[in-house]
Amino acid sequence: MKEPNKRKIINDPVFGFINIPNNFLYDIIQHPYFQRLSRIKQLGLSSFVYPGAQHTRLQHSLGAMHLMSEAIAQLRLEGHEISLEESEAVQACMLLHDIGHGPFSHTLEHSLVSGVNHEEISLWMMQKINREIDGKLDMALQIFTNNYPRKFLHQLVSSQLDMDRLDYLSRDSFYSGVSEGIIGAARIIKMLNIHNDQLVVEAKGIYSIEKFLVARRLMYWQVYLHKTSVAAEKMLMNILRRAKELAGRNVDLFASPALHYFLYNEVSKKHFTDSEVALRHFAMLDDSDVICAIKVWSEHSDIVLSFLCKSFIDRRLFKVETGTKPVADERREVLLRQYMTHFNVSAEDATYFMGEEIVSTDTYSPKDDNINILYKDGTVKDIADASDMLNISVLTKKVEKFYYCYLKL
Repeated sequence: MKEPNKRKIINDPVFGFINIPNNFLYDIIQHPYFQRLSRIKQLGLSSFVYPGAQHTRLQHSLGAMHLMSEAIAQLRLEGHEISLEESEAVQACMLLHDIGHGPFSHTLEHSLVSGVNHEEISLWMMQKINREIDGKLDMALQIFTNNYPRKFLHQLVSSQLDMDRLDYLSRDSFYSGVSEGIIGAARIIKMLNIHNDQLVVEAKGIYSIEKFLVARRLMYWQVYLHKTSVAAEKMLMNILRRAKELAGRNVDLFASPALHYFLYNEVSKKHFTDSEVALRHFAMLDDSDVICAIKVWSEHSDIVLSFLCKSFIDRRLFKVETGTKPVADERREVLLRQYMTHFNVSAEDATYFMGEEIVSTDTYSPKDDNINILYKDGTVKDIADASDMLNISVLTKKVEKFYYCYLKL
């Protein structure tokens, strides 16, 4: 009996109609690991600043898959041979590239698990799905890990001009309402080509790339690293660290089974690689587990945990000061003494009411990977050399800021 055609069309507010062309990609979308992404916000806690930023990682992954299909179609128009299997594999990569993200973006990586990042978890999840579907993701995994002979396919998945970035800049600016992040994704894709197995942009697309890089810089400082978002994330990290500390003392805490596992066990990379228990619990963990726990913990008898949770739920966030160097020790000591007196807690407990973060980003780093411009005579130049805009050279410099977050009494 012939398998029914699962070809679907999804109406996306950013790109319009997204085509799911075949059963293979549809089955990936239907997998529980992928569907979990609908319960994880793409921008974590940015909705504290931009209330419209409620979109999910599932929406982003679908958008990135759509842009990948557009890029493949464009490269074929340029005369490059890309097989159906390669096309499906690289689109599967875009669907699954963020599958290992935990609740609220990177918060889990810094508080509940140690020595594990979301890229590694994404790979383990892809490998688990691949075992379930009899190796149909073999090529996708090769591309994802940059072990496939045709390197431009990996560049489409992960580089300084990949489909991931083209989608999240378009999508995040749309939902946050920050118009400075708007880029011409369709125009950039129309300018893509391949030269010596490297992804390049034709010279007439230089201005679109310049706009893309400037938009990325503005989105980082205006949205992704907005000081209020950083303050909210720091408060959430302190909440989870405190909960983890109390769990380590065998204090009874409300938690879903998935969250309970990460609170009451010292989970490291070994737990993920030695058995599938950690991965199974991780796959059941999403934003709702954390929010539900925080609402219950706001009534907990531990003053540190309950105060932080109630403040988080009621949006009474840490205040933030930014600077070019760390805050003075004297300032930190004054605040610690205030917290010790006000809450009648130890100096160690008082540290939960503050936090520091060194934030740095370089918008374009030729050392990592180049955005190459292809001229009609066949020569190739890095965008930093090809552009006549002064901003490009500025964008290659790493900008570092110190964020000092603290509770204002």
